[in-house]
Amino acid sequence: MMMRVLNRNLLQCMVDNHLHHDIFGGNFGLEKENNRVDLNGKLALTPHPKAFGSKMENPYIKTDFSESQTELITPVFESIEETYHFMETLHDIVSLELNDEYLWPSSNPPGLPNEDEIPIASMDDPSESQYRTKLAEKYGRKRQLISGIHFNFSFQEDFLKKLYGILQVDKSYRVFKDSVYLKVARNVMKYRWLLIYLTGASPVFDKSYIESCVQLSEHFDEESHFFPNMISLRNSVCGYRNEKLLHVSLESVEDYIRDLQKHVSSNELLSVREYYSPVRIKPTSGNNLVEELLHHGIAYLELRMIDLNPLYKIGISKETLHFVHLFLIFMLLIEDQPYGEEEHKIAALNHDSLIMNGIEGRLYGEEDQCVNLQNKALDFIGEMEVMLNAIVTNDESYIQLLEKKRSIVQQPQLNYAAIVKSEVQQSTYLSYHLGKAKQYKEESRANGYQFKGYEDLELSTQLLLKTAVKRGIKFGILDRQDNFILLQKGEHKEYVKQATKTSLDSYSTVLIMENKIVTKKVLERSGIRVPDGRAYHDLEIALTDYPVHRHKPIVIKPKSTNFGLGITIFAGDFSLEDYHKAFEMAFEHDQTVLLEEFVTGKEYRFLVMGDEVVGILHRVPANVVGDGNRTIEQLVFDKNKDPLRGKGYKTPLERIELGDVERMFLKNQSKTINDVPKAGEIVYLRENSNISTGGDSIDFTDEIRESYKQIAIQSAKAAGATFCGVDMMIDRISEEASAKNYCIIEINFNPAIHIHCYPYQGINRKADEKILDLLFHEK
Repeated sequence: MMMRVLNRNLLQCMVDNHLHHDIFGGNFGLEKENNRVDLNGKLALTPHPKAFGSKMENPYIKTDFSESQTELITPVFESIEETYHFMETLHDIVSLELNDEYLWPSSNPPGLPNEDEIPIASMDDPSESQYRTKLAEKYGRKRQLISGIHFNFSFQEDFLKKLYGILQVDKSYRVFKDSVYLKVARNVMKYRWLLIYLTGASPVFDKSYIESCVQLSEHFDEESHFFPNMISLRNSVCGYRNEKLLHVSLESVEDYIRDLQKHVSSNELLSVREYYSPVRIKPTSGNNLVEELLHHGIAYLELRMIDLNPLYKIGISKETLHFVHLFLIFMLLIEDQPYGEEEHKIAALNHDSLIMNGIEGRLYGEEDQCVNLQNKALDFIGEMEVMLNAIVTNDESYIQLLEKKRSIVQQPQLNYAAIVKSEVQQSTYLSYHLGKAKQYKEESRANGYQFKGYEDLELSTQLLLKTAVKRGIKFGILDRQDNFILLQKGEHKEYVKQATKTSLDSYSTVLIMENKIVTKKVLERSGIRVPDGRAYHDLEIALTDYPVHRHKPIVIKPKSTNFGLGITIFAGDFSLEDYHKAFEMAFEHDQTVLLEEFVTGKEYRFLVMGDEVVGILHRVPANVVGDGNRTIEQLVFDKNKDPLRGKGYKTPLERIELGDVERMFLKNQSKTINDVPKAGEIVYLRENSNISTGGDSIDFTDEIRESYKQIAIQSAKAAGATFCGVDMMIDRISEEASAKNYCIIEINFNPAIHIHCYPYQGINRKADEKILDLLFHEK
């Protein structure tokens, strides 16, 4: 018979007062540790990478116990999806920064050297280094390398305030809020064995681990050791927990602190930080846990029993996160039963029963001694279904989630630990996990340009944010549609729009570069060569000049333009109809249109930042290569399948369009989109080579002579620009720059940086890094 644990009155209260939606809100955060390993799956003995800045000040990427152990921390988000995606990006950032190393995907350590060879983290604060040294002396360095995931959670403040008002409890709101979290913490401690069963994924370990544990275990091969029914080595006596069972009261904040301080005074704990409870109550700031809890109360709960799961890149799945969240809601809505020292011991016995005997182990503390963990787990899932049926409507996802967990309880061979154990058995512990580490690094590399969860932003902005995170610079999104962000390091704040619109460029500088007429005059006055031409304010006047221009190579473009919009190039003869159409398209973007001489040579984009040319690209106009079978339209369709091509500047390359400009350009070559080019024939679809119109980017930074770079820098200085893109036509890059073999055709005030970071051909020029160097005066 099912044992009822739900508090039916509280559940009905939620429904009657329309809180059944609010209860699903929350604030979420993740922390996870990964050991760095070398190419052979051995612990990397290299220092924490300098690219991540200070080990203590970077809020996202820190060092844990060892130099070899990286800790990743997300900000707090209001959804599991946001939290998951941010952790995925953190994982990508760190993975891609490691050259010949990988992030180890298991909670259990990789191949380990001797104890004294494991490097303890050298911290900026001597007291932090000393604390780690004492931990090493007390627990051993190998045990300290056990890693895992911490799930941080709080209910939404609005929900708690509504609940406080409805229940009309005779206590202050802060005391009530503390009591809610203490109740959930007590229940999680009591029933944590179920979470450990459903998240445990560390059943096998290497022979280089702690000798006493290795000797007691069985093994598949010479290196892969295990205990027969163990779900999680990390949560076992061979894992990482306090030397003996310590009871800390969860009846009140004051009792909690009293017991912690008692254990510190008796030298059972080095400090309150050493209390490795599966659940901890936490204040808003962790600077001084005791003072913060006493003065401000509980801000959130930290669940610490979740293994890294090698079946998933970041060590956990979104499904698992949703189940943990659902479990915490359930812990709030069940009956609140006593949880004193005796109950604490029983909870620990159930914990160890699950660890050593699996889900079919004995359940302690029940009147019916025949009840095992499996039966209790099925009762729990049944009660969770009752809860869901009361507070969730028209959403089958949670019910399906519980069904899946029920199957895992009923069929132990389906749990994560059993799957990992089975897969390791087909290989070895080290080779299996190293293979996973390599696979996940390749996945990070394949989409390394993306900031997960922020893919709607322009790619240049995504890259800048990722680099900010890597360096420990906090950020905020001020306007997603405008790609307007705030970067902050300490008290230093910078407001940035679209990656390169910053405080370092004045408004007048932007206006100069935005206005092509003014740009030309400014450059001419600095002795820089620009193309001849004239401006038109009226379409009819422009049309009357057709006979003057018809036999000349010309460019028609709006006075103020960017991304190649509204530009038409006629390299040869052209009809009045085409000339008319070109002016019409240009006038759509501005009231003034420029007609300029078409300068010979190849076009190169110089990215100037400060006093430096960071990158140079030759941009090949949108094109396709014939195969003798497919039409131009079909070739474009297939080329656009490249995952690096997209729309809206959110991928390294843009999709090729077949609009009016492309069709006109084909017409001038006596071609249509239905023509079938010969095998190997290159068909260009545009004259202008902008990446924004489907062009290909080829890096020439190391091939272009210094004299041309100096002209680009001089052009930027003439306009007073810190960040700009200088478009230069060059006849032959093998020759030094002279008065006749180059011409500046444009300066762009908002140059895309992603094309220099992820060129079609060439290396990453790290333009995102240079922006932060200049904004935050870093070298």
